[in-house]
Amino acid sequence: MRTFIFACIHNAGRSQMSAAFFNQLADPELARGISAGTQPAEYVHPVVVDAMREVGIDLSNAKPQKLTTELAQNAEMLVTMGCGDKCPYVPGLRRDDWPLPDPKGQGIESVRQTRDEIKRRISQLLAEEQLSRNADPS
Repeated sequence: MRTFIFACIHNAGRSQMSAAFFNQLADPELARGISAGTQPAEYVHPVVVDAMREVGIDLSNAKPQKLTTELAQNAEMLVTMGCGDKCPYVPGLRRDDWPLPDPKGQGIESVRQTRDEIKRRISQLLAEEQLSRNADPS
C-alpha cells in the first residue's frame, strides 16, 4: 500500500480536498491519501465542505489532524499546498508543492476553482504513478 500525504498549515481546505479526491480516484488496493497540517484547525472550512458536496464528496465529518512523524512514517510522498516556508517538511519523502490559494475566507466560486484544479492535479498524479482505479496494469 502506497501512502501519499497532502499537507498544509491548518488541514482545513486544500489538503482535505486533495486527500478526498485521491481516495475517490485511486485504486484502493494500491494507494491511499492522508491529509494533515502543522497547526490543525478545529474543523474543515464550511465553504470547502459545500464545494466538495457539490461533487459528491462529504467532508462534513472530516477532522483536521496534525502531521506527525508517526503519520508520515510509512508514506512515500508529501504534497504541500503552497504554504511557502510554513509548509511541513518530512525527511526522506518525495515532495511536491502545489501553489494553490487558501480557501479560508474565500467565496464559493473561488473555492470551486481551487477544487477543480486540485482534482486535475490529483488525476495527473495518479496517472503518472499508475494508481488510478482504471489504470491499465500492462
